[in-house]
Amino acid sequence: MPTIKDRLSELMKSSLKAGDKDTLAFSRNLLAAVRKKEIDERIELTDADAQKVISTLLKQRQDSIDQFRKGGREDLVAKEEAEVKFLMQFMPAQMGEDEVRKLVDWAVAETKAAGPKDMGNVMKALMPKVQGRADGKLVSQLVKQKLG
Repeated sequence: MPTIKDRLSELMKSSLKAGDKDTLAFSRNLLAAVRKKEIDERIELTDADAQKVISTLLKQRQDSIDQFRKGGREDLVAKEEAEVKFLMQFMPAQMGEDEVRKLVDWAVAETKAAGPKDMGNVMKALMPKVQGRADGKLVSQLVKQKLG
């Protein structure tokens, strides 16, 4: 199975041949971010590491979308949403809210959490299971509801 970097290289080649400027730009940006991380840390990134980079980029895009909406720049919102859609194809399937709720229930029981002061322990147990597969804000919100 090809790695994320291999898939990106192939996508760049095919989009260049097809004249798809958006896909080419998105794939170049992502590959540059992955390579930058490799150079900074002097390691070869695994797919899991690359997905962490993608997750960071997704958060940045979501923040940009929020800011552009507040500023009334729908043209820029559309561009950022297109990039989010592009990035999502390299992430594992996202968990539904019900699935996250079940994991929150499990983590609360596992850590024997009694109230809001135990939120850190619950999150510590929960995050490795949902990393890259669920939005951290949603997870945090569900844990607060459960403990509060």
